[in-house]
Amino acid sequence: MDITNIKTLGDLRKSGYKNRTIKQEIRENLIGKIKAKENTFPGIVGYEETVIPDTERALLSRHNILFLGLRGQAKTRMARQMVDLLDEYIPTVEGSEINDDPLRPISKFAKDLVALRGDDTPIRWVHRSERYGEKLATPDVSVADLIGDIDPIKAANLKLSFADEMVIHYGIIPRSNRGIFVINELPDLQARIQVALFNILQEGDIQIRGFKLRMPLDILFVFTANPEDYTNRGSIVTPLKDRIESQILTHYPKTIETSLEITEQEADVLEEQTKRITISDLVKRLIEQVAFEARNNEYVDKKSGVSARLTIAAYENAVSSAERRAIIHNEKQTQVWISDLVGIIPSITGKIELVYEGEQEGPYQVAVNLLEKSIRSQFILYFPNPEAVKKKRATGKATQQAKTEDENPYKAITRWFDGGNHLDLLLDSDDAGKLASLYKVEGLHGFVKKYYPQANDKENALLMEFVLHGLASYSLISKKMLDGKIEFKDLMGSMMNFGAMNYEDDLTEDDFK
Repeated sequence: MDITNIKTLGDLRKSGYKNRTIKQEIRENLIGKIKAKENTFPGIVGYEETVIPDTERALLSRHNILFLGLRGQAKTRMARQMVDLLDEYIPTVEGSEINDDPLRPISKFAKDLVALRGDDTPIRWVHRSERYGEKLATPDVSVADLIGDIDPIKAANLKLSFADEMVIHYGIIPRSNRGIFVINELPDLQARIQVALFNILQEGDIQIRGFKLRMPLDILFVFTANPEDYTNRGSIVTPLKDRIESQILTHYPKTIETSLEITEQEADVLEEQTKRITISDLVKRLIEQVAFEARNNEYVDKKSGVSARLTIAAYENAVSSAERRAIIHNEKQTQVWISDLVGIIPSITGKIELVYEGEQEGPYQVAVNLLEKSIRSQFILYFPNPEAVKKKRATGKATQQAKTEDENPYKAITRWFDGGNHLDLLLDSDDAGKLASLYKVEGLHGFVKKYYPQANDKENALLMEFVLHGLASYSLISKKMLDGKIEFKDLMGSMMNFGAMNYEDDLTEDDFK
């Protein structure tokens, strides 16, 4: 039987329909999903062992919830997905502003209509998508916006006294009766407005002006907030926090793999871009590593956090950087090169809050440094750690016989630069031009083939470029980002302008005795 065919209160009673509170409804539907082994929050990645179980426990306990965490941690998304735990349809008194339950009306309008029409009271079926209300807390939000106020125009039109309950204009909270209501960024709500929520959360009723209302609202409240010590605009008043039964701490992805899954799920890349541009797992990991580096960087404000939106925007910009090159050179296919990651810098600068020292350094330079640190961190997962070679030399443990390419696998590459050679990689170069430039570096192709013999030509070329950026990040060669190009040179010659001098390979400790 299609319950939406029921049109009157009498027919609703005959059908045996039983009303439930919103929290009981969600609880029972959640139990059904858990028993059926269904994913209760699809699309939420990285919270499987932490936030989702905490949220399920809170909903089973019929609690109001506060999601507390830094920006970009899917707090609002978690709240919005709770709509899927509601019944598909519920009956309401037709014409009611606050979704009155026909079997238990609470507003004056609904009570009067049921008293007048009885079993002939008309019924309207409300879909679960209509049972969700959300308000972003801003300093200009008033009690009237949230709860309600006297409407003088309604009073005039209906020719009613201001003492009549029918002149009330209900705010967004009463209009969310029998549904879910979310207040985002709760600390931004003025303290006096937060106080107005006390009665609703504790006693479940509202107070409007001088009316003696005892209107028991049926609402699941979900609040989101950044940690109180982050914002200077306000905080959650203690009595309100005390009335929110469950406070759930959210967090950033704990692994690169989780972060990768989130970015690939959320990045808005067009189909025409995916057909033309390929992006390797290496480049994806470099992008994700930027966020991990930023969250631990001394120049970035840890209290502010680094949103997952950074890597999502960076991923989109990396693809667009490659696409732009392909358009310029009329290439049908290309890949995202390491040098294309220069294009993600605008995605970084706008999404990190800097401490004082970071402001002095400048957002652009901080972003460049984060990208370099990302390359440095990922490089040793693919190739031998250059620090190991440098430490052996520094401690004097390396003998002349040990100075072979097995002990220093990068020797052939650095020797080419030490010989006075340099390499310019043009940012807008076509693929053929980039390949020709990379193959100029002696020993580079052979080095990559030694460690990745199964790599195809495209992968091989990307790894060759990655090696150059990696060696620069470990100060074995120098790298300068100039207008339109990246220049790789001998480190010592670049620093001291003494020309080509092979300090690393030709000098030993004995030369300094």
